[in-house]
Amino acid sequence: MNSEGRASGEERAASRPLAWRANLWLFLATAASVFWTGMQTAPDLGDLSPWALLRSPLAVKSGAQFTATLLAILVAHELGHFIAARLHKVDASLPFFIPIPYPISPFGTMGAVIRMRGNIPNRRALLDIGASGPLAGLTVAIPAYMWGATHSSWAPMNPDAASLGDSILTRLFNHLAPAVPPDMDLVLSPVGYAAWIGFFITMINLLPIGQLDGGHIAYALLGPRQNRVSVYVHRSLLAFFFVSLTSLLFRDLRAGFGLVRLGQHVQNSLFWFGLFELLAVLGTLSSQEPARAGETLSIRTRLFALVGLWAVADVGRSSTSVLLWLAWFGGLGLLLTMEIRWGALRSHTLFEHPAVGQNPLGTGRAAIAIFTLAMLVLLFMPTPMSL
Repeated sequence: MNSEGRASGEERAASRPLAWRANLWLFLATAASVFWTGMQTAPDLGDLSPWALLRSPLAVKSGAQFTATLLAILVAHELGHFIAARLHKVDASLPFFIPIPYPISPFGTMGAVIRMRGNIPNRRALLDIGASGPLAGLTVAIPAYMWGATHSSWAPMNPDAASLGDSILTRLFNHLAPAVPPDMDLVLSPVGYAAWIGFFITMINLLPIGQLDGGHIAYALLGPRQNRVSVYVHRSLLAFFFVSLTSLLFRDLRAGFGLVRLGQHVQNSLFWFGLFELLAVLGTLSSQEPARAGETLSIRTRLFALVGLWAVADVGRSSTSVLLWLAWFGGLGLLLTMEIRWGALRSHTLFEHPAVGQNPLGTGRAAIAIFTLAMLVLLFMPTPMSL
């Protein structure tokens, strides 16, 4: 087919009627899941039954504020991608929202995805589609966090409560919050917490790896060189897990605590190892090179090992059992050995980006690409959640 035939075919695909029923049902299920999660963030309610929570005006208000804010951020993000794709005549679906209710997820959702069936014609279109989502989401998340920070409250310090990680951006906006008295913690309002989740999701999406938003933006900027960058950034997540764990343990050793909080520090650092493995799974699923039995670490093996390590770390969070932690680090070493032999720590093409036209971006779009990737620095949270 000649180029005119391809163009007309893509225009017909982009203009055909959109399927929407499944998207709507998933959106409604996600709204319910997020609302239920948001009700759990209401302060001073204790352990209420589901029906008691629904009868509590405070819980309902908290759930409504949390849901409206988080869904506004997610919808803005996904519509940014969708509108940019349609403007470039790339066949894109409406967003598919993913509900995961509390307590399985502390957010009530895993976000949303858009399916793009058409080819992205050039690097300009790739940048527009990749950058529009994070930028649109941040235009909602930033003012929401600023408002949420100013309407937050204090609570007595609770060493057993989870604490949210800070980034440069959140530290900047936290100056808008009321000054925290001694021996008290700042407790984000439902709007502030939802905006924090928006920052967290955007941080992950902006990692320049594979077909994450950051991977699209970096490929538009760098071209095929980005395929090598993806591998280095992915491996840096594993390195950051060890750096984070080592620094936390070294701080305790200097303070004279020994290894009493080993389990807690493993859990607080494990996010980066989990992200390393999950991105390897996504890379395997999207790889254009078919996996060969016996030569590639399987998705099932990765997920089984990751869930097992996470479960043992959770059980041993307060344990100083030498046998338990020897077994845990032995399992970690075994999984990493398999990654070296068959997986993401050998030479691979898991994160190769589909080729697009190599026309230059132009100065304006290159500046947008650099600015959007720079937002990753402002949003980066060394420890996203401390337990």
